[in-house]
Amino acid sequence: MGKAHVTVFCGNGKGKTSAALGQGIFGASAGKSVIIIQFLKGKVGERIDFIKRLEPEIKVFCFEKSDVNFEALSPEEQQEEAMNIRNGLNFARKVLTTDGCDILILDEVLGLIDKGILTIEELKALIEAGDGDTELMLTGIRMYEELYPCVEDVFCIDTLK
Repeated sequence: MGKAHVTVFCGNGKGKTSAALGQGIFGASAGKSVIIIQFLKGKVGERIDFIKRLEPEIKVFCFEKSDVNFEALSPEEQQEEAMNIRNGLNFARKVLTTDGCDILILDEVLGLIDKGILTIEELKALIEAGDGDTELMLTGIRMYEELYPCVEDVFCIDTLK
């Protein structure tokens, strides 16, 4: 047992989710179990329903109830969705503390900090909740300086042209 291996895919370019999903598919092809939890993308997410065909090796969860993106919601609806998102974070903590899978992908979790739904300290505590048996992947546009001590690999995906 030890600290989990944490990988971050961040940046302004497209492909952060795809990179994390690719790592998840690669792991599943090697016999590992994978859980993906999507945040801030509405109930339909990035239309990765085709991944659900890979169950039980890969399981996809979205705790948001709205069909639209978080930013498009009214303040009252955002508050309600924030509670749903917190349920997703609690589920992620449970997965990490119970070795619920080999690879856990928290898609767009870094964006929760910008939205005020999650603090950096809460994310650090979530990262540290695992016992080291679950590989953790985080995606989002912005990487926070305070998280560098908690992660092993950071990939910045930017559009050059």
